Amino acid sequence: MPETKTTDPLVGAVDLLKALASAIRLATVVELGEGPRCVHELQTSLGASGRSVSQPLLSQHLKVLREAGLVTTTRRGTEITYQLADAHVGHIVNDAIRHSQEEHP
Repeated sequence: MPETKTTDPLVGAVDLLKALASAIRLATVVELGEGPRCVHELQTSLGASGRSVSQPLLSQHLKVLREAGLVTTTRRGTEITYQLADAHVGHIVNDAIRHSQEEHP
C-alpha cells in the first residue's frame, strides 16, 4: 500500500477496502477488536474459529493491515503485540459482516 496520503477520499476508501479484502484479515480485525494480541494468540483464536492459518501467512496478512495503517504494534517482551489503530476499523468490519448476513431483495 502506498504510504502517501491522497486528497481524493474515494481513493483512500478504496485503499482501505483493498486492505480488508481477505477473510483472514477480516477475522484478524474482529479478533483485535476484542483487544491486543500477539501473532501466536491470533493464530490460536483464528484456528479455534475454524480459520487455521500458518504463522508466516498470518504475519503477511498483519503486514498488509499494518502498512495500510489499520493496525499498530507494540513490543511486549520478545513479542510484538498488534492492536487496531482505532475503533473505526472494527466498526467497518463488523458493519460489513452484519450487512452481508442481511437478506436483500
